[in-house]
Amino acid sequence: MTGAGRDTGRRVYLDHNATAPLRDEARAAMIAAMDVVGNPSSVHAEGRAAKALVERARAQVAAAFGAEGADVIFTSGATEAAALACAGRGLHGAGVEHDAVRAWIDEDLKVGARGRVQVIDPAASVLQLANSETGIVQELPEGLALTDATQAFGKLPVAFNWCGARMALISAHKLGGPKGIGALVVKRGTDIAARIRGGGQEMGRRSGTENVIGIAGFGAAAEAAARDLAEGVWDRVAELRNILESSIAAAVKHTIFVGNEGPRLPNTSCLLTPGWKGETQVMQMDLAGFAISAGSACSSGKVRASRVLTAMGYDEATAASAIRVSLGPDVTEDDVLRFADAWCDKEKKHRARAA
Repeated sequence: MTGAGRDTGRRVYLDHNATAPLRDEARAAMIAAMDVVGNPSSVHAEGRAAKALVERARAQVAAAFGAEGADVIFTSGATEAAALACAGRGLHGAGVEHDAVRAWIDEDLKVGARGRVQVIDPAASVLQLANSETGIVQELPEGLALTDATQAFGKLPVAFNWCGARMALISAHKLGGPKGIGALVVKRGTDIAARIRGGGQEMGRRSGTENVIGIAGFGAAAEAAARDLAEGVWDRVAELRNILESSIAAAVKHTIFVGNEGPRLPNTSCLLTPGWKGETQVMQMDLAGFAISAGSACSSGKVRASRVLTAMGYDEATAASAIRVSLGPDVTEDDVLRFADAWCDKEKKHRARAA
């Protein structure tokens, strides 16, 4: 590989699974919403104008997710939506679930070596549609209590009305909307006990004056994401992901690409390079001009191996070597080839030092 002729001065953002850049459509919708004065619960003209923005966004999100408008409950994000969905239900799940879900479940479902979760009782279980670290996509059984669709929404064709789950978590900032706004989507007839009580907003399920600006941005981002999906934008992203992995595999034979033998998110590559710590790779690539993330998480200053990868059967040392590269529609072939060049150069130097 060679970096000749490539733009080596521009930083490249390859951490879209953490948060996606704000879409122009979302920014425009939010700026317009800032000029709407009323409270959506007020009955005067100003209040009705604010309410109209909320309901328009609800319809946009529902249409993009293949749901009905009345099914969408706006929250402060997927974490709050998980609490609203899970509290008091005694749901079962696996170690590969996001921490926002794991906090509420009995973690007793088995995970196969390829990341497939074995669901015994769908009606009492939660199963993510796509994993944020590995990109591995699950098949959802009919009658599933809850799915975390946060990473899949906007990247994969999914219709809530047909996915088999009674509830789903989604978030705006994963698909180019603002941070701090998400939703719980529910099938008709599903009982939801409000955890935030007060004025009875969101059909009595989540009280508090609505975040009109964030909601407007969510609606616009969801509509734009659905358009991108229909136009094949993510097929092109998948091609770039494959180019990235092929380039690295050709140069570094011992790197493991987690989940590449089955369905994955089109933008996600999880790399394990035993002996080379993930957080070290993240820092080195940051200095080289690339934003990626490690498969490990920090809590109270302590770094631990990825629970997702250890749940899949990887030992802690191997799991601690994980990095996640997650692409977006703005990423170019030059970007991924530059990253591959830089990463392989750092890996070669690491091996030389370790020898």
